[in-house]
Amino acid sequence: MWFGAYIMAIFKLNINGQKQEVDVDPSTPVLWVLRDHLDLVGTKYGCGIAQCGACTVHLDGVAIRSCSVPVSQVGGQSITTVEGLSDKGDHPVQKAWLEHDVPQCGYCQAGQIMSAAALLKVNPNPGDADIDAAMNGNICRCGTYTRIKAAIKTAAKLS
Repeated sequence: MWFGAYIMAIFKLNINGQKQEVDVDPSTPVLWVLRDHLDLVGTKYGCGIAQCGACTVHLDGVAIRSCSVPVSQVGGQSITTVEGLSDKGDHPVQKAWLEHDVPQCGYCQAGQIMSAAALLKVNPNPGDADIDAAMNGNICRCGTYTRIKAAIKTAAKLS
């Protein structure tokens, strides 16, 4: 009796500036490649349907939800995770996050930080409406939205 076959493929990825090679099913979401195959666990699983933002990473500098992007769609683009945002955790957004004591439970913070960093890359001086639009869909169950907005404004000054 035939139950189907797993189709595996080797993908050469550029993650946090390092070349990585994984042998996975082409439909595997980037999130699970990062967490299960490369032990980069800063990127979190939240909802699995690209609605909460916990899994946000950068794909060539653009914030994406890694739970909904199959590894086969990455190609030669570079992936940056929260671990690769800075070598010492001193990216302006990370510094501002600490200054404003943003994290409570911390679960959503990697995704929040990655979305904020992507915003500041394209808009170094965002207003409230810009921040609201860029951070829309990044859910914080602890409700630290006011501190997140303040931290983004501080990070803009630090950049």
